[in-house]
Amino acid sequence: MASEDVKSESAVSKFVNFAGEAKLAREGVKAPSYAVLSICKSLVAGGVAGGVSRTAVAPLERLKILLQVQNPHNIKYNGTIQGLKYIWRTEGFRGLFKGNGTNCARIVPNSAVKFFSYEQASKGILRLYQQQTGNEDAQLTPLLRLGAGACAGIIAMSATYPMDMVRGRLTVQTENSPYQYRGIFHALSTVLREEGPRALYRGWLPSVIGVVPYVGLNFAVYESLKDWLVKTRPFGLAEDSELSVTTRLACGAAAGTVGQTVAYPLDVIRRRMQMVGWSNAASIVTGDGRSKAPLEYTGMIDAFRKTVRYEGFGALYKGLVPNSVKVVPSIAIAFVTYEMVKDILGVEIRISD
Repeated sequence: MASEDVKSESAVSKFVNFAGEAKLAREGVKAPSYAVLSICKSLVAGGVAGGVSRTAVAPLERLKILLQVQNPHNIKYNGTIQGLKYIWRTEGFRGLFKGNGTNCARIVPNSAVKFFSYEQASKGILRLYQQQTGNEDAQLTPLLRLGAGACAGIIAMSATYPMDMVRGRLTVQTENSPYQYRGIFHALSTVLREEGPRALYRGWLPSVIGVVPYVGLNFAVYESLKDWLVKTRPFGLAEDSELSVTTRLACGAAAGTVGQTVAYPLDVIRRRMQMVGWSNAASIVTGDGRSKAPLEYTGMIDAFRKTVRYEGFGALYKGLVPNSVKVVPSIAIAFVTYEMVKDILGVEIRISD
């Protein structure tokens, strides 16, 4: 009997071990495919969010860039309403969306990489923070969220910066400009041939510096506001730990306003540096016969110094009004679209895992 009991226990043990090995094998096969699928869904959600949000505010985006780089001696665009009317009158409906195709070609991968990078950076930073504090239930602080957002912004911006550079040049071309660039790929090849590979990253440094407060504050303010509303539930805005679409839009709008106001001067300098080296710059930059000297900056500091010296401190905030009108709905739409697409695709991402 004892022998039979031993044999029985041995058989059961082998069966259990076999079942466990089979389970591990199945998990080993499924885990990578599930992870890849989850990553792809997250990237798609981020890409859709970026494309939808930028297309919705494309006219304001173009006007902002035109205001940032226009020659101070030949003002064509005096404000948001006047500028939009002028574009409509001189270039028609298509003029309002000029450069949007290039912008979407840039922003879709940029947004996809940015949202995915933020989630991965958040997970990594949270693990390190939990290990350091010895508290497995610890959550990300606003400062840690800012760091994760900054990392995500730098990665995404660096990966797609050449597209942003040529988008800026395509956007400022007008009906009266010499059309040096016929499209995205023609612009990329022309800049590479005439100005060299480094020209594609002209203005990268102020962009990197600007990404830290802009993207970092966007994510930090947005996530912190959501957490605060869910925990405190003021005015009944949160129900069952869930926020309405309207409330999330408001959180995104607040996040966008804070981020863009802090980082805006760096965006102006970045855009002006991107125009350097363009031998046949559009008339909007050169001034239609006046002040035809080409734009020349030796670096970011020099660009700041010359802009303030010749145009005053206020020049660092040229285009701020249309950008403010644009950024609030753009950021809000991006965040809400991203979360809605994730829900539709069945993406479940838990930062606390």
